[in-house]
Amino acid sequence: MTASNTVRTRFAPSPTGALHIGSARTALFGWLLARHAGGQFVLRIEDTDQKRYVAESEQEFIDMFAWLGIDFDESPQIGGDYGPYRQSERLDHYQKWAQWLIDHDKAYRAYDTPEELAAINEQRRADGLPPGYDRRHRELTAEQEQAFIDEGRVPVVRFKVPLTGKVVVNDLVQGHIEFDNSTLQDIVLLKSDGFPTYHLAHVIDDHLMQISHVTRSNEWVPSLPVHVHLWHAFGWELPQYAHLPVLLNPNGKGKLSKRHAGFSESGKQVLVLVKEFREAGYLPEAVINFLTNIGWNFGDEREVFDIEEAIERFDIGRVNPANSAYPIEKLDWLNGVYIREKMSAETLAGHLRKPLEQAGLNVDEATLQVVAPLVQTRIKTLNDVVDLAGFFFKPDFTPASADDLIQRKMDTAGMIAMLQHAEQRLKTLDDWQTDALHSAMLTVVEELGLKNGQVFGGLRVAVTGQKVSTPTFESMEIIGRDESLRRIQQAINILQAG
Repeated sequence: MTASNTVRTRFAPSPTGALHIGSARTALFGWLLARHAGGQFVLRIEDTDQKRYVAESEQEFIDMFAWLGIDFDESPQIGGDYGPYRQSERLDHYQKWAQWLIDHDKAYRAYDTPEELAAINEQRRADGLPPGYDRRHRELTAEQEQAFIDEGRVPVVRFKVPLTGKVVVNDLVQGHIEFDNSTLQDIVLLKSDGFPTYHLAHVIDDHLMQISHVTRSNEWVPSLPVHVHLWHAFGWELPQYAHLPVLLNPNGKGKLSKRHAGFSESGKQVLVLVKEFREAGYLPEAVINFLTNIGWNFGDEREVFDIEEAIERFDIGRVNPANSAYPIEKLDWLNGVYIREKMSAETLAGHLRKPLEQAGLNVDEATLQVVAPLVQTRIKTLNDVVDLAGFFFKPDFTPASADDLIQRKMDTAGMIAMLQHAEQRLKTLDDWQTDALHSAMLTVVEELGLKNGQVFGGLRVAVTGQKVSTPTFESMEIIGRDESLRRIQQAINILQAG
């Protein structure tokens, strides 16, 4: 813990690609922990892997977290008292402390070539041992080191892990963790190019940035004992570790990945990158609620809650340590709840403009405001509005085919007769509002001896051009008398043309 006992957590991604939803969930739990305690949440960019570095990633992280509503107190963009916040700008720290470890007999320079390392691993496999380093350069003499230097070899710095004893850690999520030191490796701390590995860099940075709680994926548990030894080697007080469960593919097999996620039970492509959720029309509040529900339980048998409520109740110790299958099917339901219950129709209209315009439609505000209440109870994602109600915003009406116009248990002649009868009844109406239209068509149903669905459904297809749409009579009211009647006549003509 820091001297002031302030809770300071961090999210420290490597900028090697787009933000993964599992990484966002890890960041979310660290953020909730800090916000619950009134502490600080830090963004640190771990960009020391220069071979995999993607220049656009850092800004993509910033944009996606801003969309999700996860804010930072310190970051490369915001600054802070513990910067720089990019590891590539902190190399002097790593080199300084790597040398300190060497000077205090806690680390050593290893001059092995790639070919020699490969040969070591091959021999270990032949001996039935796991891959790793055999520590052959752990106790080099000055003369041996000089000989390697004279050959032009550039060393790495390896950690002198204790060879006997055990490491015991009480993880906030995983509980009691114990490792035998004899199973540990002399890991590389500083690469030959002068850049640190994650192992060295994160310990130094977490100490210098006064991070009190390290929240990260449980994939790092195998490295935890070496990290603990590093903290002890420096003589620094350890932070509290919380190794969080990872998200598994929906079938429960393997870590959730873009390559293997596949499709959900309903046949939808499983989304893995945060930007895909935004592009697919999900609300950030719903995505946050969804992620918070995976591995942590709000209590009171509630699955829907505001983020402020989650902050108030959040307890890292109540996170389930078991990995969780990705329950993507629940997100559509949850997003629908937010659309129906968590916003006004006017607010929803503002959200619907973007997907409609991205579909190439011309959106006028007056129509959008009256369409929003009609779709609010009928869509699960914002993008659903395009298929359901996009016809309102098309510059030219696209009529339906004869096959789509003909309703169940009806033939062409019967459909023509029904539409002609409805057309004549509609032409006599003085009131072109939903209730009046509905009442008039109930009369048609009775007069022709048909079912409501046959008349209402036929009119829907005639005036909207599609089988699934906003309610028939509300749609006709918005479309207007003249255009609705024109479309009905057009449908009759299509049926008569056969």
